[in-house]
Amino acid sequence: MIFKIVTLFLVFMGVVAMFGKLTLPGKKRLSQAKCPDCGSFRIGRGPCPCKRKRG
Repeated sequence: MIFKIVTLFLVFMGVVAMFGKLTLPGKKRLSQAKCPDCGSFRIGRGPCPCKRKRG
């Protein structure tokens, strides 16, 4: 009985690991939405707030 439980648990963990390796369709787009300098998300098409001149 315990052998069945352990086997099912390992199979379940393998299935979860396979789903974890899948790449999501919007992952590349999200990585491009981040500022390469400060790492914050850019909203809209304008420059990042870290690059704006203050004054």
